[in-house]
Amino acid sequence: MSKRRRPDDPNLSNTKRVGERSEAAFLYQASQRGFAICKPWGDSERYDFILDNRPQPTVRLFRIQIKCTDSLRAGAYETRATYTIGDGRAVYTKRDIDFIAAHVVPLNIWYIIPVEVCTPQPMLRFYPHRKAKRMRLEPYRDAWHLLDPPLNPPIIIQACIDEDYPEGYVPDDFDPDLETS
Repeated sequence: MSKRRRPDDPNLSNTKRVGERSEAAFLYQASQRGFAICKPWGDSERYDFILDNRPQPTVRLFRIQIKCTDSLRAGAYETRATYTIGDGRAVYTKRDIDFIAAHVVPLNIWYIIPVEVCTPQPMLRFYPHRKAKRMRLEPYRDAWHLLDPPLNPPIIIQACIDEDYPEGYVPDDFDPDLETS
């Protein structure tokens, strides 16, 4: 005699639960890599997390949208880089998010994809089980480094020449050989 599952059974698979589990998995992965993570209050933003990569002296924040897939369709794991707007769907753009973190649940593989890659082709198909070199999204598999601070951040120099010094004042570091007319 088989047991019937209750609709509120937490082990019953549904897209909302699979998404929540992928969000928890992302929190774990990102925190293990040293990122500070913020979760927006409510469910109204187009991103799921804000990731702080903590570079010094410049702080960089990324808006991350989590997408997940848990079954093969026509030989690919797939999801869409879209969101619901009214009765339709809209494609994520740079105005909405910075990256999509796509989770292939059965294989526990992450793809860290800049949103610009998704905008022209919002259907995201993953083939982690194939060895073909020309898969569009394979360069983004486990590409957590895209969220790291740059190795050589730009140096920003600010100067102001309109300071007023008292008559006869000479700064300690004044070098007359560097003076120009």
